[in-house]
Amino acid sequence: MTKRMSIDEAVELIETADLKELGQMALAKKKELHPKGVTTFVVDRNINYTNVCWVDCKFCAFYRHEKNDDAYILTYDEIDQKIDELLDIGGTQILFQGGVHPKLEIEWYEDLVEHIHTKYPTITIHGFSAIEIDYIATRSKISIKEVLERLNKKGLASIPGAGAEILSDRVRDIIAPKKLDKDTWLEVHREAHKLGIKSTVTMMYGTVETDREIVKHWNYARELQDEHNGFRAYIMWSFQGQNTQLMEEYPEIEKQSSNRYLRLLAVSRLFFDNIPNIQSSWVTQGSYIGQMALLFGANDLGSTMMEENVVSSAGAKNEMNQDEMVRLIRDIKESPAKRDTAYNILERF
Repeated sequence: MTKRMSIDEAVELIETADLKELGQMALAKKKELHPKGVTTFVVDRNINYTNVCWVDCKFCAFYRHEKNDDAYILTYDEIDQKIDELLDIGGTQILFQGGVHPKLEIEWYEDLVEHIHTKYPTITIHGFSAIEIDYIATRSKISIKEVLERLNKKGLASIPGAGAEILSDRVRDIIAPKKLDKDTWLEVHREAHKLGIKSTVTMMYGTVETDREIVKHWNYARELQDEHNGFRAYIMWSFQGQNTQLMEEYPEIEKQSSNRYLRLLAVSRLFFDNIPNIQSSWVTQGSYIGQMALLFGANDLGSTMMEENVVSSAGAKNEMNQDEMVRLIRDIKESPAKRDTAYNILERF
């Protein structure tokens, strides 16, 4: 068995390696894991069922409080309309997340998931981040495991990795002091994986973290993956600061460069020897750096994202449809394919 990359080795690569060489190493590793040269994407829609949230993350421009004039909870009819529109373009998945509403309990979520799953059995519900799961448990006075079991029984298929940000309590205490700590985030995903519910692991970098904290984040995920093999993919994006409290408090935070994004992406591909898929974050990087990411270790272009509200609230407004994804993938001489949530190929182009 080849020796695993250590935390120290990964930090050194981030800080000293030549970018072009990093890209070559990451591309070689990607080809080893995905030898057929197929680059995938999913046609889905983000549905933010509410923007009401009590967690008040300083990096978020999307949330509102209950009393705000523009606070909302979507009705079933509004959700149905969004799913109907998704089905019209051949979509297969909804990324279903909200703010963390202070008053909604498990029965409300069960009814909603059951409604969607019953009416739209072909749509995969990829929903509820760790903070939502944890708070539903607290609010409903039940365990994290019971929340997951009950929602899974009603039709929840998998959970997204949102809310990981940086798995460092030092960083979390600065950027989102009310949010769950790193151990609880990991515990929600551990419980999901034990139940056979797959998930993803994410990272939002570019606030106040160090390179070592970035690599430790990867290591927590790699160690959890060793336990149950429950992470399907890793997705990384840079902090988008417009309209956020964090930028007001820390104006010295610099916008992250494309070089930085590609460098971190490449090292993550080398570090994650047990997570098969890495998504390109074209939503924050733009379509051409999103395409370049495919030469730096990413094997998936993520979602066509029919609707995106959270990152766009903070100033990132990149868009891409299926035809453009196919074109960008072909442009680097790889084979485009539409996939489902579980990375099964649905259609080749």
